[in-house]
Amino acid sequence: MLAASAPAQVDLEFLRKGLHDLETGEMLAKVQATIDAVDPKDGYEAILLGYARCNDGLVGITARGIPLVIPRAHDCITFFFGSRAAYREHFDGNPGTYYLTTGWMERNFNVSGKDADGLAEYARPAYGKQGVMAKMGLTETYEEMVAKYGRENADFLSGLLGDWMKNYNRFLYLRTGVCDETRFLEAARKDAEERAWQLEVREANLSLLRKLFFGPWDDDFVIVPPGGRIVARNDDTVLGFQGPQT
Repeated sequence: MLAASAPAQVDLEFLRKGLHDLETGEMLAKVQATIDAVDPKDGYEAILLGYARCNDGLVGITARGIPLVIPRAHDCITFFFGSRAAYREHFDGNPGTYYLTTGWMERNFNVSGKDADGLAEYARPAYGKQGVMAKMGLTETYEEMVAKYGRENADFLSGLLGDWMKNYNRFLYLRTGVCDETRFLEAARKDAEERAWQLEVREANLSLLRKLFFGPWDDDFVIVPPGGRIVARNDDTVLGFQGPQT
């Protein structure tokens, strides 16, 4: 929606959800390869990255012949709060929150499946056996663990490794309004009831994403000039760059 309505022509390229399920170096390599494939002769003004700091998978990414523009954000859910300050305020005041949007639910939420406890099942990471979660044993189904380790061991491993949501007690669904969200809201309500969790629904704030597409690229963004490299900052700026100065 934002790309279609932006004043400049925007060509979109989607990478698979779950890059941060890979080890940091693997995520970096895949993002860098995508950037390197863009020919400066095509005349693009900038390459916009729809990622946050995300497991430091952007740290070390280098701009080639085209500047890179990246939002300053620790977590990509920040994009639906409108600013890192708004996200931080909610995050600090509401521990144990699992965040949902249409994108998360379409790509990571199986509204018809059930896990071993009879609750709504979360889909496996996009990179399956290659990812960090797979290496920890978190992508195998209960049935696969039974076949591989036996039922008693599967019960033990399922409780030890599979209860990754034990630190959560509430959902926050951020309504974007870009499509009919009825089925996603219904699935979120049903899952919250089954888990005895609280469900909060609030309107998303797309102003940060809108600025990414529309500008201006102000202090909410890092603009990495050709030859510059993304670095992490352990302060409120979150990300910066090293190399040629603009």
